[in-house]
Amino acid sequence: MTDFDMLVIGSGPGGQKAAIAAAKLGRRVAVIDRPDRVGGVSLHTGTVPSKTLREAVLYLTGLTQRDLYGQSYRLKEEITVADLTARTRHVVGREVEVVRSQLTRNRVALFPGTGRFVDDRTVAVTDPGGREQLLTGRHIVIATGTRPARPSSVEFDERTIMDSDSVLSMERVPRSMVIVGAGVIGIEYASMFAALGSKVTVVEQRDGMLDFCDVEVVEALKYRLRDLAVTFRFGETVAAVERHPRGALTVLESGKKIPTEAVMYSAGRQGLTDGLDLERAGLTADRRGRITVDEHYRTAVPHIYAVGDVIGFPALAATSMEQGRSAAYHACDEPVNPIHDLQPIGIYTIPEISFIGRTEDRLTEARVPFEAGVSRYRELARGQIVGDSSGMLKLLVSPEDRRLLGVHCFGTGATELIHIGQAVMGCGGTVDYLVDAVFNYPTFAESYKVAALDATNRIREIDHLRE
Repeated sequence: MTDFDMLVIGSGPGGQKAAIAAAKLGRRVAVIDRPDRVGGVSLHTGTVPSKTLREAVLYLTGLTQRDLYGQSYRLKEEITVADLTARTRHVVGREVEVVRSQLTRNRVALFPGTGRFVDDRTVAVTDPGGREQLLTGRHIVIATGTRPARPSSVEFDERTIMDSDSVLSMERVPRSMVIVGAGVIGIEYASMFAALGSKVTVVEQRDGMLDFCDVEVVEALKYRLRDLAVTFRFGETVAAVERHPRGALTVLESGKKIPTEAVMYSAGRQGLTDGLDLERAGLTADRRGRITVDEHYRTAVPHIYAVGDVIGFPALAATSMEQGRSAAYHACDEPVNPIHDLQPIGIYTIPEISFIGRTEDRLTEARVPFEAGVSRYRELARGQIVGDSSGMLKLLVSPEDRRLLGVHCFGTGATELIHIGQAVMGCGGTVDYLVDAVFNYPTFAESYKVAALDATNRIREIDHLRE
Protein backbone atom coordinates (compact mmCIF):
# COMPACT_ATOMS: atom_id res chain seq x y z
CA MET A 1 0.00 0.00 0.00
CA THR A 2 1.31 3.44 -1.00
CA ASP A 3 0.39 6.61 0.88
CA PHE A 4 -0.14 10.04 -0.69
CA ASP A 5 -1.28 13.43 0.52
CA MET A 6 -3.66 13.62 -2.45
CA LEU A 7 -5.07 11.01 -4.83
CA VAL A 8 -6.66 12.28 -8.04
CA ILE A 9 -8.92 9.93 -10.03
CA GLY A 10 -8.91 11.20 -13.61
CA SER A 11 -6.33 13.20 -15.58
CA GLY A 12 -8.60 15.60 -17.47
CA PRO A 13 -8.39 19.40 -17.07
CA GLY A 14 -9.78 19.37 -13.51
CA GLY A 15 -7.67 16.45 -12.33
CA GLN A 16 -4.48 17.80 -13.92
CA LYS A 17 -4.78 21.21 -12.28
CA ALA A 18 -5.70 19.76 -8.88
CA ALA A 19 -2.69 17.43 -8.96
CA ILE A 20 -0.20 20.06 -10.12
CA ALA A 21 -1.50 22.71 -7.67
CA ALA A 22 -1.11 20.32 -4.74
CA ALA A 23 2.34 19.21 -5.95
CA LYS A 24 3.52 22.83 -6.18
CA LEU A 25 2.44 23.23 -2.56
CA GLY A 26 4.84 20.43 -1.63
CA ARG A 27 2.34 17.57 -1.30
CA ARG A 28 2.86 13.97 -2.45
CA VAL A 29 0.35 13.49 -5.25
CA ALA A 30 -0.77 10.60 -7.44
CA VAL A 31 -3.03 10.58 -10.49
CA ILE A 32 -4.95 7.48 -11.61
CA ASP A 33 -6.12 7.08 -15.21
CA ARG A 34 -6.17 4.60 -18.08
CA PRO A 35 -2.93 4.74 -20.11
CA ASP A 36 -4.88 5.46 -23.31
CA ARG A 37 -6.83 8.26 -21.63
CA VAL A 38 -4.10 10.50 -20.18
CA GLY A 39 -5.54 13.99 -20.53
CA GLY A 40 -9.08 12.77 -19.99
CA VAL A 41 -12.24 12.92 -22.06
CA SER A 42 -11.48 16.56 -22.94
CA LEU A 43 -8.31 15.56 -24.76
CA HIS A 44 -9.40 12.30 -26.39
CA THR A 45 -13.08 12.58 -27.36
CA GLY A 46 -14.26 16.03 -26.27
CA THR A 47 -12.94 19.56 -26.45
CA VAL A 48 -9.56 19.14 -28.16
CA PRO A 49 -10.40 16.65 -30.95
CA SER A 50 -13.74 18.29 -31.78
CA LYS A 51 -12.21 21.77 -31.99
CA THR A 52 -9.28 20.44 -34.01
CA LEU A 53 -11.77 18.75 -36.36
CA ARG A 54 -13.50 22.10 -36.71
CA GLU A 55 -10.26 23.80 -37.74
CA ALA A 56 -9.59 21.05 -40.29
CA VAL A 57 -13.11 21.49 -41.70
CA LEU A 58 -12.70 25.26 -42.02
CA TYR A 59 -9.30 24.91 -43.68
CA LEU A 60 -10.11 22.11 -46.13
CA THR A 61 -13.54 23.39 -47.19
CA GLY A 62 -12.39 26.99 -47.62
CA LEU A 63 -15.79 27.97 -46.20
CA THR A 64 -14.64 31.20 -44.59
CA GLN A 65 -13.01 32.38 -47.82
CA ARG A 66 -16.06 32.06 -50.07
CA ASP A 67 -17.19 35.66 -49.62
CA LEU A 68 -13.88 36.61 -51.24
CA TYR A 69 -13.26 33.87 -53.81
CA GLY A 70 -16.78 32.74 -54.70
CA GLN A 71 -19.25 30.21 -53.37
CA SER A 72 -17.66 27.32 -55.26
CA TYR A 73 -14.24 27.84 -53.63
CA ARG A 74 -12.82 24.74 -51.87
CA LEU A 75 -9.25 23.97 -50.88
CA LYS A 76 -9.86 20.25 -51.47
CA GLU A 77 -12.67 18.88 -53.61
CA GLU A 78 -13.00 15.41 -52.05
CA ILE A 79 -12.44 15.61 -48.30
CA THR A 80 -11.94 12.22 -46.64
CA VAL A 81 -12.07 11.19 -42.99
CA ALA A 82 -8.30 10.60 -43.23
CA ASP A 83 -7.84 14.29 -44.17
CA LEU A 84 -9.81 15.33 -41.10
CA THR A 85 -8.33 12.91 -38.57
CA ALA A 86 -4.67 13.46 -39.50
CA ARG A 87 -4.71 16.88 -37.84
CA THR A 88 -6.68 15.58 -34.85
CA ARG A 89 -4.24 12.71 -34.21
CA HIS A 90 -1.29 15.11 -34.41
CA VAL A 91 -2.76 17.60 -31.93
CA VAL A 92 -4.00 14.95 -29.47
CA GLY A 93 -0.61 13.19 -29.55
CA ARG A 94 1.22 16.43 -28.80
CA GLU A 95 -1.18 17.36 -26.00
CA VAL A 96 -0.80 13.95 -24.33
CA GLU A 97 2.96 14.54 -24.30
CA VAL A 98 2.41 17.97 -22.72
CA VAL A 99 0.20 16.54 -19.95
CA ARG A 100 2.65 13.70 -19.19
CA SER A 101 5.54 16.17 -19.13
CA GLN A 102 3.74 18.54 -16.75
CA LEU A 103 2.92 15.71 -14.33
CA THR A 104 6.49 14.38 -14.47
CA ARG A 105 8.10 17.81 -13.98
CA ASN A 106 5.98 18.37 -10.90
CA ARG A 107 6.81 14.89 -9.51
CA VAL A 108 3.22 13.69 -9.71
CA ALA A 109 3.04 9.88 -9.77
CA LEU A 110 0.90 8.52 -12.62
CA PHE A 111 -0.72 5.14 -12.00
CA PRO A 112 -2.09 3.56 -15.20
CA GLY A 113 -5.44 1.84 -14.79
CA THR A 114 -8.89 2.34 -13.31
CA GLY A 115 -9.63 3.25 -9.71
CA ARG A 116 -12.42 2.26 -7.32
CA PHE A 117 -12.97 3.02 -3.66
CA VAL A 118 -12.20 0.41 -1.02
CA ASP A 119 -13.06 2.87 1.74
CA ASP A 120 -13.12 6.66 2.11
CA ARG A 121 -9.30 6.92 2.09
CA THR A 122 -8.26 3.90 0.02
CA VAL A 123 -8.46 3.43 -3.75
CA ALA A 124 -7.77 0.14 -5.54
CA VAL A 125 -6.05 0.65 -8.91
CA THR A 126 -6.43 -2.11 -11.51
CA ASP A 127 -3.78 -1.84 -14.22
CA PRO A 128 -4.26 -2.96 -17.88
CA GLY A 129 -2.83 -6.38 -17.00
CA GLY A 130 -5.45 -6.97 -14.30
CA ARG A 131 -3.07 -6.48 -11.36
CA GLU A 132 -4.43 -4.52 -8.40
CA GLN A 133 -2.64 -2.07 -6.12
CA LEU A 134 -3.97 -0.16 -3.11
CA LEU A 135 -3.29 3.56 -2.69
CA THR A 136 -4.28 5.71 0.27
CA GLY A 137 -4.79 9.46 0.27
CA ARG A 138 -5.28 12.04 2.97
CA HIS A 139 -7.44 13.82 0.41
CA ILE A 140 -9.03 12.37 -2.72
CA VAL A 141 -10.23 14.29 -5.79
CA ILE A 142 -12.77 12.68 -8.16
CA ALA A 143 -12.30 14.08 -11.69
CA THR A 144 -13.60 11.24 -13.85
CA GLY A 145 -15.60 13.36 -16.32
CA THR A 146 -18.56 12.16 -18.36
CA ARG A 147 -19.55 10.05 -21.36
CA PRO A 148 -22.36 10.61 -23.88
CA ALA A 149 -25.75 9.51 -22.58
CA ARG A 150 -27.25 6.74 -24.73
CA PRO A 151 -31.00 5.99 -24.84
CA SER A 152 -31.50 2.29 -24.11
CA SER A 153 -34.01 2.00 -26.96
CA VAL A 154 -31.41 2.89 -29.62
CA GLU A 155 -29.04 0.30 -31.11
CA PHE A 156 -25.71 2.10 -31.52
CA ASP A 157 -23.31 0.42 -33.96
CA GLU A 158 -20.62 3.18 -34.11
CA ARG A 159 -20.93 3.32 -37.92
CA THR A 160 -24.50 4.22 -38.86
CA ILE A 161 -25.86 5.21 -35.44
CA MET A 162 -23.30 7.06 -33.31
CA ASP A 163 -22.82 9.36 -30.36
CA SER A 164 -20.47 12.35 -30.08
CA ASP A 165 -17.56 10.05 -29.14
CA SER A 166 -17.83 7.52 -31.95
CA VAL A 167 -18.51 10.21 -34.56
CA LEU A 168 -14.82 11.09 -34.32
CA SER A 169 -13.87 7.66 -35.69
CA MET A 170 -16.43 7.39 -38.51
CA GLU A 171 -15.27 5.69 -41.71
CA ARG A 172 -16.40 8.37 -44.18
CA VAL A 173 -18.13 11.72 -44.35
CA PRO A 174 -21.87 10.99 -44.71
CA ARG A 175 -23.81 12.64 -47.50
CA SER A 176 -26.80 13.01 -45.16
CA MET A 177 -27.17 12.94 -41.41
CA VAL A 178 -29.70 13.32 -38.59
CA ILE A 179 -28.44 14.89 -35.38
CA VAL A 180 -30.70 14.26 -32.39
CA GLY A 181 -30.40 17.10 -29.89
CA ALA A 182 -29.81 20.81 -30.48
CA GLY A 183 -27.60 21.42 -27.47
CA VAL A 184 -24.08 22.82 -27.72
CA ILE A 185 -22.44 19.58 -28.91
CA GLY A 186 -25.23 18.76 -31.37
CA ILE A 187 -25.17 22.20 -33.00
CA GLU A 188 -21.36 22.27 -33.14
CA TYR A 189 -21.33 18.98 -35.07
CA ALA A 190 -24.29 20.06 -37.21
CA SER A 191 -22.35 23.10 -38.40
CA MET A 192 -19.19 21.04 -39.07
CA PHE A 193 -20.91 18.38 -41.15
CA ALA A 194 -22.98 21.00 -42.99
CA ALA A 195 -19.73 22.79 -43.88
CA LEU A 196 -18.41 19.48 -45.26
CA GLY A 197 -21.44 19.30 -47.55
CA SER A 198 -23.57 16.81 -45.60
CA LYS A 199 -27.32 17.40 -45.71
CA VAL A 200 -28.04 17.73 -41.97
CA THR A 201 -31.38 17.52 -40.16
CA VAL A 202 -31.43 18.55 -36.50
CA VAL A 203 -34.25 17.05 -34.39
CA GLU A 204 -34.94 18.75 -31.06
CA GLN A 205 -37.91 18.14 -28.75
CA ARG A 206 -37.75 21.69 -27.38
CA ASP A 207 -39.11 24.63 -29.35
CA GLY A 208 -35.72 26.20 -29.92
CA MET A 209 -31.99 25.88 -29.33
CA LEU A 210 -29.31 27.48 -27.19
CA ASP A 211 -31.94 29.37 -25.18
CA PHE A 212 -29.27 30.64 -22.77
CA CYS A 213 -27.71 32.70 -25.59
CA ASP A 214 -28.70 36.07 -27.02
CA VAL A 215 -31.81 35.69 -29.22
CA GLU A 216 -30.36 37.80 -32.06
CA VAL A 217 -27.17 35.72 -32.08
CA VAL A 218 -29.09 32.42 -32.17
CA GLU A 219 -31.24 33.71 -35.05
CA ALA A 220 -28.09 34.72 -36.94
CA LEU A 221 -26.62 31.24 -36.41
CA LYS A 222 -29.82 29.53 -37.56
CA TYR A 223 -29.82 31.68 -40.71
CA ARG A 224 -26.21 30.73 -41.46
CA LEU A 225 -26.86 27.02 -40.87
CA ARG A 226 -29.98 27.03 -43.03
CA ASP A 227 -27.85 28.64 -45.72
CA LEU A 228 -25.65 25.51 -45.46
CA ALA A 229 -28.76 23.34 -46.02
CA VAL A 230 -29.39 22.43 -42.37
CA THR A 231 -33.04 21.57 -41.64
CA PHE A 232 -34.39 22.12 -38.12
CA ARG A 233 -37.21 19.99 -36.69
CA PHE A 234 -38.05 21.71 -33.41
CA GLY A 235 -40.80 20.37 -31.14
CA GLU A 236 -40.22 16.86 -32.52
CA THR A 237 -39.34 13.65 -30.68
CA VAL A 238 -37.62 10.59 -32.14
CA ALA A 239 -39.86 7.52 -31.84
CA ALA A 240 -37.41 5.03 -33.39
CA VAL A 241 -34.24 4.73 -35.43
CA GLU A 242 -34.14 1.85 -37.90
CA ARG A 243 -30.78 0.57 -39.13
CA HIS A 244 -30.66 -0.58 -42.77
CA PRO A 245 -27.83 -1.76 -45.07
CA ARG A 246 -27.74 1.59 -46.85
CA GLY A 247 -28.22 3.85 -43.84
CA ALA A 248 -30.77 4.67 -41.18
CA LEU A 249 -34.41 5.72 -41.05
CA THR A 250 -35.30 8.14 -38.25
CA VAL A 251 -39.01 7.95 -37.38
CA LEU A 252 -40.48 10.91 -35.48
CA GLU A 253 -43.50 10.71 -33.18
CA SER A 254 -45.28 13.11 -35.54
CA GLY A 255 -45.07 10.44 -38.24
CA LYS A 256 -42.25 12.04 -40.26
CA LYS A 257 -39.58 9.69 -41.60
CA ILE A 258 -36.07 10.93 -42.40
CA PRO A 259 -33.77 8.65 -44.45
CA THR A 260 -30.04 9.41 -43.99
CA GLU A 261 -26.67 7.70 -44.19
CA ALA A 262 -25.94 8.32 -40.51
CA VAL A 263 -27.54 9.36 -37.21
CA MET A 264 -25.72 11.04 -34.33
CA TYR A 265 -27.23 11.25 -30.85
CA SER A 266 -26.32 14.21 -28.68
CA ALA A 267 -28.64 13.54 -25.74
CA GLY A 268 -26.65 14.97 -22.85
CA ARG A 269 -23.81 13.49 -20.79
CA GLN A 270 -23.58 10.86 -18.06
CA GLY A 271 -21.11 11.10 -15.17
CA LEU A 272 -18.40 8.40 -15.18
CA THR A 273 -19.05 7.22 -11.63
CA ASP A 274 -20.64 3.78 -12.00
CA GLY A 275 -17.32 1.94 -11.64
CA LEU A 276 -16.03 3.90 -8.64
CA ASP A 277 -17.93 2.00 -5.89
CA LEU A 278 -18.89 5.34 -4.39
CA GLU A 279 -20.99 3.74 -1.65
CA ARG A 280 -17.82 2.28 -0.08
CA ALA A 281 -16.60 5.83 0.45
CA GLY A 282 -19.98 6.96 1.80
CA LEU A 283 -20.96 8.78 -1.39
CA THR A 284 -23.79 8.64 -3.92
CA ALA A 285 -24.40 10.01 -7.41
CA ASP A 286 -27.66 11.18 -8.98
CA ARG A 287 -29.35 9.38 -11.90
CA ARG A 288 -27.04 11.20 -14.35
CA GLY A 289 -23.97 10.00 -12.46
CA ARG A 290 -23.21 13.45 -11.02
CA ILE A 291 -21.80 14.14 -7.56
CA THR A 292 -23.02 17.00 -5.36
CA VAL A 293 -20.38 19.36 -3.91
CA ASP A 294 -20.26 22.51 -1.76
CA GLU A 295 -18.67 25.86 -2.63
CA HIS A 296 -15.20 24.39 -1.95
CA TYR A 297 -15.90 21.33 -4.17
CA ARG A 298 -16.12 19.05 -1.14
CA THR A 299 -18.47 16.09 -1.36
CA ALA A 300 -20.59 14.76 1.54
CA VAL A 301 -17.31 13.25 2.82
CA PRO A 302 -15.24 16.37 3.67
CA HIS A 303 -11.81 15.02 2.64
CA ILE A 304 -13.12 13.84 -0.76
CA TYR A 305 -13.54 16.47 -3.46
CA ALA A 306 -15.11 16.33 -6.94
CA VAL A 307 -14.41 18.67 -9.85
CA GLY A 308 -15.14 19.04 -13.55
CA ASP A 309 -17.97 17.63 -15.63
CA VAL A 310 -18.74 14.94 -13.03
CA ILE A 311 -20.33 17.65 -10.81
CA GLY A 312 -22.50 19.03 -13.62
CA PHE A 313 -22.98 22.61 -14.84
CA PRO A 314 -21.18 24.42 -16.38
CA ALA A 315 -19.13 21.37 -17.51
CA LEU A 316 -16.49 23.35 -19.39
CA ALA A 317 -12.77 22.57 -19.59
CA ALA A 318 -11.92 26.12 -18.52
CA THR A 319 -14.08 26.04 -15.38
CA SER A 320 -12.95 22.49 -14.58
CA MET A 321 -9.34 23.71 -14.42
CA GLU A 322 -10.23 26.41 -11.91
CA GLN A 323 -12.33 23.99 -9.88
CA GLY A 324 -9.37 21.61 -9.67
CA ARG A 325 -7.02 24.35 -8.53
CA SER A 326 -9.53 25.66 -5.96
CA ALA A 327 -10.17 22.19 -4.56
CA ALA A 328 -6.44 21.49 -4.17
CA TYR A 329 -5.81 24.83 -2.47
CA HIS A 330 -8.68 24.25 -0.04
CA ALA A 331 -7.48 20.73 0.73
CA CYS A 332 -3.98 22.08 1.40
CA ASP A 333 -5.27 24.95 3.60
CA GLU A 334 -3.99 27.47 1.06
CA PRO A 335 -5.97 30.74 0.68
CA VAL A 336 -7.90 30.85 -2.60
CA ASN A 337 -10.38 33.31 -4.03
CA PRO A 338 -13.74 31.86 -5.13
CA ILE A 339 -14.18 31.43 -8.86
CA HIS A 340 -15.50 34.66 -10.36
CA ASP A 341 -19.18 34.69 -11.31
CA LEU A 342 -18.24 36.26 -14.65
CA GLN A 343 -17.30 33.24 -16.72
CA PRO A 344 -17.22 33.39 -20.52
CA ILE A 345 -19.14 30.80 -22.52
CA GLY A 346 -17.70 29.66 -25.87
CA ILE A 347 -19.63 27.64 -28.44
CA TYR A 348 -17.55 26.41 -31.39
CA THR A 349 -20.21 26.42 -34.06
CA ILE A 350 -19.46 27.80 -37.54
CA PRO A 351 -19.39 30.78 -37.01
CA GLU A 352 -18.54 30.62 -33.31
CA ILE A 353 -20.48 32.20 -30.43
CA SER A 354 -19.20 33.59 -27.16
CA PHE A 355 -20.73 35.68 -24.41
CA ILE A 356 -20.31 36.84 -20.84
CA GLY A 357 -22.82 38.39 -18.48
CA ARG A 358 -26.58 38.53 -19.00
CA THR A 359 -28.71 38.45 -22.14
CA GLU A 360 -31.38 40.97 -23.13
CA ASP A 361 -34.10 38.51 -22.09
CA ARG A 362 -32.58 37.94 -18.63
CA LEU A 363 -32.19 41.67 -18.05
CA THR A 364 -35.77 42.31 -19.17
CA GLU A 365 -37.11 39.55 -16.86
CA ALA A 366 -35.19 41.11 -13.95
CA ARG A 367 -36.47 44.61 -14.92
CA VAL A 368 -32.93 45.90 -15.29
CA PRO A 369 -32.76 48.83 -17.75
CA PHE A 370 -30.11 48.63 -20.48
CA GLU A 371 -29.08 50.05 -23.82
CA ALA A 372 -27.59 47.89 -26.56
CA GLY A 373 -24.68 48.93 -28.75
CA VAL A 374 -23.94 46.83 -31.84
CA SER A 375 -20.96 46.56 -34.18
CA ARG A 376 -21.22 44.47 -37.34
CA TYR A 377 -18.16 42.85 -38.90
CA ARG A 378 -19.21 43.94 -42.40
CA GLU A 379 -18.64 47.57 -41.29
CA LEU A 380 -15.11 46.82 -40.07
CA ALA A 381 -12.10 46.77 -42.36
CA ARG A 382 -10.95 43.55 -40.66
CA GLY A 383 -14.27 41.89 -41.45
CA GLN A 384 -13.86 42.73 -45.14
CA ILE A 385 -10.23 41.55 -45.15
CA VAL A 386 -11.02 38.07 -43.77
CA GLY A 387 -14.35 37.76 -45.57
CA ASP A 388 -16.70 37.64 -42.57
CA SER A 389 -19.75 39.76 -43.33
CA SER A 390 -22.16 38.17 -40.84
CA GLY A 391 -20.29 38.57 -37.53
CA MET A 392 -21.35 41.00 -34.83
CA LEU A 393 -20.55 42.24 -31.33
CA LYS A 394 -23.25 43.46 -28.95
CA LEU A 395 -22.70 45.36 -25.70
CA LEU A 396 -25.46 45.67 -23.10
CA VAL A 397 -24.85 48.80 -21.04
CA SER A 398 -26.49 50.15 -17.88
CA PRO A 399 -27.67 53.75 -18.60
CA GLU A 400 -27.43 54.51 -14.88
CA ASP A 401 -23.78 53.73 -14.07
CA ARG A 402 -22.60 52.96 -17.64
CA ARG A 403 -21.17 49.56 -16.65
CA LEU A 404 -21.29 46.58 -19.00
CA LEU A 405 -24.07 44.12 -18.18
CA GLY A 406 -23.34 41.67 -20.97
CA VAL A 407 -21.17 41.13 -24.05
CA HIS A 408 -22.32 38.89 -26.90
CA CYS A 409 -20.23 38.01 -29.92
CA PHE A 410 -20.92 35.98 -33.07
CA GLY A 411 -18.38 35.40 -35.81
CA THR A 412 -14.68 34.90 -36.48
CA GLY A 413 -12.59 34.94 -33.30
CA ALA A 414 -15.60 35.38 -30.99
CA THR A 415 -14.14 33.12 -28.27
CA GLU A 416 -10.95 35.20 -28.20
CA LEU A 417 -12.63 38.58 -28.58
CA ILE A 418 -14.91 38.03 -25.58
CA HIS A 419 -12.01 38.36 -23.14
CA ILE A 420 -11.74 42.11 -23.70
CA GLY A 421 -15.28 42.47 -22.41
CA GLN A 422 -14.51 40.04 -19.59
CA ALA A 423 -11.55 42.15 -18.46
CA VAL A 424 -13.56 45.39 -18.51
CA MET A 425 -16.48 43.83 -16.62
CA GLY A 426 -14.22 42.03 -14.14
CA CYS A 427 -12.40 45.26 -13.29
CA GLY A 428 -15.64 47.22 -12.92
CA GLY A 429 -14.95 49.37 -15.99
CA THR A 430 -17.53 51.36 -17.88
CA VAL A 431 -18.47 51.74 -21.53
CA ASP A 432 -16.56 55.04 -21.52
CA TYR A 433 -13.27 53.15 -21.25
CA LEU A 434 -14.07 51.43 -24.55
CA VAL A 435 -15.12 54.71 -26.16
CA ASP A 436 -11.82 56.37 -25.22
CA ALA A 437 -9.52 53.38 -25.83
CA VAL A 438 -7.37 53.17 -28.96
CA PHE A 439 -7.51 49.74 -30.64
CA ASN A 440 -5.18 48.39 -33.30
CA TYR A 441 -6.51 48.92 -36.82
CA PRO A 442 -7.65 46.89 -38.64
CA THR A 443 -8.76 44.38 -35.98
CA PHE A 444 -11.94 42.74 -34.74
CA ALA A 445 -11.17 44.27 -31.33
CA GLU A 446 -12.09 47.62 -32.86
CA SER A 447 -15.70 46.38 -32.76
CA TYR A 448 -15.72 47.19 -29.03
CA LYS A 449 -15.20 50.87 -29.77
CA VAL A 450 -17.85 50.90 -32.50
CA ALA A 451 -20.40 49.13 -30.27
CA ALA A 452 -19.51 51.36 -27.30
CA LEU A 453 -20.09 54.51 -29.39
CA ASP A 454 -23.41 53.08 -30.58
CA ALA A 455 -24.53 52.44 -26.99
CA THR A 456 -23.40 55.82 -25.64
CA ASN A 457 -25.07 57.64 -28.54
CA ARG A 458 -28.36 55.96 -27.61
CA ILE A 459 -27.93 56.91 -23.95
CA ARG A 460 -27.12 60.51 -25.02
CA GLU A 461 -30.32 60.74 -27.08
CA ILE A 462 -32.40 59.83 -24.01
CA ASP A 463 -30.51 62.33 -21.83
CA HIS A 464 -31.06 65.11 -24.41
CA LEU A 465 -34.80 64.48 -24.50
CA ARG A 466 -34.95 64.91 -20.73
CA GLU A 467 -33.11 68.24 -20.73
